[in-house]
Amino acid sequence: MPKIAVVILNWNGVQLLERFLPSVIKYANNQKIYVADNASTDSSVQFIKDNFPSVEIILNASNGGYAKGYNDALQHVKEDIFCLLNSDVEVTPNWLTPILNYFNEDLNTAIVQPKILDLKKKTHFEYAGAAGGFLDSFGYPFCRGRIFDTLEEDKGQYNDNLPIFWASGACLFIRKTTFFDLGGFDEDYFAHQEEIDLCWRAQNRGLKIMYVGASTVYHLGGSTLSEMNPKKTFLNFRNSLFSIVKNTSLYKAFFIVMARLLLDGIAGLRFLTQMRFKHCLAIVKAHFSFYWNIPKTLKKRRLNNNTKKYYLIKSVVWSYFVNGNKEFNNLVKD
Repeated sequence: MPKIAVVILNWNGVQLLERFLPSVIKYANNQKIYVADNASTDSSVQFIKDNFPSVEIILNASNGGYAKGYNDALQHVKEDIFCLLNSDVEVTPNWLTPILNYFNEDLNTAIVQPKILDLKKKTHFEYAGAAGGFLDSFGYPFCRGRIFDTLEEDKGQYNDNLPIFWASGACLFIRKTTFFDLGGFDEDYFAHQEEIDLCWRAQNRGLKIMYVGASTVYHLGGSTLSEMNPKKTFLNFRNSLFSIVKNTSLYKAFFIVMARLLLDGIAGLRFLTQMRFKHCLAIVKAHFSFYWNIPKTLKKRRLNNNTKKYYLIKSVVWSYFVNGNKEFNNLVKD
């Protein structure tokens, strides 16, 4: 049976560690727990040493965000499967068992995500991952259980095992060999959607990504960058464009980026009508940053199968805002 390393990335999150680390330790099921600290300036490291001596601490030299933080830390982890767990996640009894069993039974599965529910409203799915991630043809991400800001109630409709396109970075299980074969996360993303890029690269290699509904965790969300932070808007829009250029054919990427100019512009106008001017500006900055980095992004293309269909529906924007489909099972699949 392979061993799991639960690796929690931390930056100045002593209050989160105090709140959430006990549940992770309690339900670790004899698996190793690490905290990878991104050069915190608070008392995080000393707090762990004083209160949780069984937790191994990895000290990163700098705060390189989610991407570089995990790339640096995972070099020091020897277990077979990495569980990349946000510091604001509450786990449940036996959450690891279904995941471990699935990896053991299906050797073709490289990445797994559990069911992610909202800690603030435990009857509903959580924004960052829900019951597994998908893309539309324009590269916009959405989830089973969460489309844009609509969060479905958990009524058991996703208590299944299902192939998905991307797994949430809030709680992502990945084989050690897969992570390093893929070259880890793209550090230019810093944070947000680097897990989508990682999963997309895995898909291009024909690897299998699964959602396992028998495992449940609760995510607080917004602990690093809240939905109201313009930097999160910037990173989401820019990094999405990065992933399109890196993971689709150049022919497709050109037309998708042209379409995104219009669609992202509409999103910017929507922010303007909501008087969220900084978010509108963040979209403009995201596009300029993307264009500036195109030469560098083109050098990262490593496609093994760029003809593979990556999207579930043509336009989640059209389906949601025009056709009024607010739940995943109402979407018209392409």
